[in-house]
Amino acid sequence: MTEPDLNLLFALDALLAERSVVGAARRLGLSASAMSRTLSRLRDTTGDQLLVRAGRGMVLTPYAEGILERTQNAVFEARAVLRPALPTLSIAALEQLFTIRANDGFIEAFGPTLIAEAAKVAPGVVLRFAAKPEKSAKALREGRVDLEIGVAGEMGPEIRLQMLFRDRFIGVVRDGHPLAKLDKVTTSHYIEYGHVVASRRGVLTGPVDEELAEAGLARKVAAIVPGFPAALAVARATDMIALVPASFLLTQPANAAFHCFELPVTTRGITISQFWHPRSDADQAHRWLRQFMLGLCRRLTAEATT
Repeated sequence: MTEPDLNLLFALDALLAERSVVGAARRLGLSASAMSRTLSRLRDTTGDQLLVRAGRGMVLTPYAEGILERTQNAVFEARAVLRPALPTLSIAALEQLFTIRANDGFIEAFGPTLIAEAAKVAPGVVLRFAAKPEKSAKALREGRVDLEIGVAGEMGPEIRLQMLFRDRFIGVVRDGHPLAKLDKVTTSHYIEYGHVVASRRGVLTGPVDEELAEAGLARKVAAIVPGFPAALAVARATDMIALVPASFLLTQPANAAFHCFELPVTTRGITISQFWHPRSDADQAHRWLRQFMLGLCRRLTAEATT
């Protein structure tokens, strides 16, 4: 019996993940024509079309959908088997790139300390922070991301999670703003000024608006920006009020030109967690990364509340 060409497995993984011959070729460093020939071989080998044309793009066949996760896991296991054995993991000698997907607020608040602390204990480790345009387990399943940081959402039943810390939203205005002179900001004070909203999807309203509506009130949203750093910058330069997580201000300098205050309405707390694919559960290096992330995040948030 002729053994299958296992190189086809890696090409299959790239094609199923990218859903594109050109994208898969780019991922594997091949030409588009070479990847097209490989797709033809895969179709002959599996007896299935795998990718079919749909408009301007391509979609997976039902068979390809069914083997997607098995293929990803097989490739991950193959790469793990071929890595040098590490009977006892030496963090100081570890040389590895970890990709962490998080929003810009988390990266700005925790990224500098995470990078600095990791450099001290594991100088061969590289932390690569990736943008998080949406909530999805796709990057974790495909092995393109090692850890995802955020609020639990539609991540899939198999994805592991661990709480890092609890957070809450607070109001922020520029230094010298009329609200900065008050001991307590009331709802009437809060709706007197315009608001800048941070939303990746351009959404205008949220839990604060729901609570205000219960009291028959509404705030005026004057601007929408894609992230918390931009919202804070707008608040510093105008009379607008920004709504940001308290953790976002952890690394802001003590003399920063802004004033923060507790919201005049009660909103649900925020639980920030780390997510990973179960295939990484037993990996020593990944386990160290998770413990490192957990310890540092909890330490920083504890220091901020004392």
